[in-house]
Amino acid sequence: MNNKKTILIIGFALFASFFGAGNLILPPFLGFNSGPDWWLVTLGFVTSATVIPLLALFGHARLQGTMLDFGNKVSPLFSLVYCLCVYTIAITLPIPRTAAVTHEMAIQPFFNTPSLLTSSLYFGIAFIFIMKRDSILSILGKFLTPLIVLILLAIIIIGLFTSPESMNTSTLEAPALVAGLLEGYQTYDALGGILIGGVVIISLNLEGGISFEDKKTIIGKSGLVAATGLFIIYAGMIAVGALHNTEFEASITRPELLSGLSLKTLGNIGNLFLSVLISLACFTTAVSVIVGTADFFKGLFKESQLAYTITAIISCIIGVLVGQFDVHYIIVVALPALMFIYPLTIVLILLNVIPKKYATKLVFKTVVLVTFIFSIPDFLGFLIEADWLQNVKEIIPFAKENLGWALPALVTFIVINLIQSLKQRDA
Repeated sequence: MNNKKTILIIGFALFASFFGAGNLILPPFLGFNSGPDWWLVTLGFVTSATVIPLLALFGHARLQGTMLDFGNKVSPLFSLVYCLCVYTIAITLPIPRTAAVTHEMAIQPFFNTPSLLTSSLYFGIAFIFIMKRDSILSILGKFLTPLIVLILLAIIIIGLFTSPESMNTSTLEAPALVAGLLEGYQTYDALGGILIGGVVIISLNLEGGISFEDKKTIIGKSGLVAATGLFIIYAGMIAVGALHNTEFEASITRPELLSGLSLKTLGNIGNLFLSVLISLACFTTAVSVIVGTADFFKGLFKESQLAYTITAIISCIIGVLVGQFDVHYIIVVALPALMFIYPLTIVLILLNVIPKKYATKLVFKTVVLVTFIFSIPDFLGFLIEADWLQNVKEIIPFAKENLGWALPALVTFIVINLIQSLKQRDA
């Protein structure tokens, strides 16, 4: 086997998997609101949308098992519940969002039809592909991703060299670095890293004849290839959104901004082409994730085809109902779920990539428990009145920035390791 060729192939496949078309609407809007602070929000956004997913792949390279292995050191039951939560979130938020993005970018500007019709047709056709598992999606994916990347690179390059001299100041409410970090949650890429990494492991195992260490190397280097591509696109689109923020109304939506930037840089034909390609890419992403979710539940019920079909039907019904709402609404609704699942995901990823002597079962259990407890105010902050949590958030460091779990988790990690180290020394 040619490892270099394999690394590039898997690297491009990983990039295409992470490169959810819906995510493209996030970076320009973040840059638009950050103005001169765009480089700070880029650091935050890239951390949660590129670095953490890359570390998830490194975790898979070490474990070389399934998604369930990420939480098994806490307990098998916890790991199962965590996986169920991730799959549930996947089919109720980011997947319906692909239909909303398709409507706002490719249907609404040209046809005066209701969003419910778009989401109904979208997931009706998706269900056919899900049940047939048609290979046309993988073929489309191979052509769609390079075309979208070329168009985005054109937008970035032209946008950087044709920007106005002036720039509006930042309108972000949170510190720029934190705003970028939290907006990166909306890409769902950390969750994607845990989901996709398991698929890569299965693919390499099916190839056969690849040693544990070779698989580790291939996954690690392929992840770097994918992360480099994501960094270039994310950073470039944030910069362009910031540099051109004087040319659009403050009330502009995320899809409108991406369409507006493509129109200014590529003209009407380029904008139309981008809208169609992004819609097709959204569709392939939706089908792929629902198929993966249905496969997971099929496995839980002893390879039951009925479980696969029921999961597919439920996923598509949810897609129709949630996908009729506008993109901004779906992003806002997602915040509580992300504040619940993302801290746990980040901690599980980090604990699975550090040296094993620092990540014992006790460390896993205590750090995950503390993370869960201290992320509750962040989660509740989007469900109840902020005044009710004011006293709590003033006590917990960084809680006002919705990162109240971070310092307690770090302190717990250090303290437990110190205690274990002292015990080993005394023994």
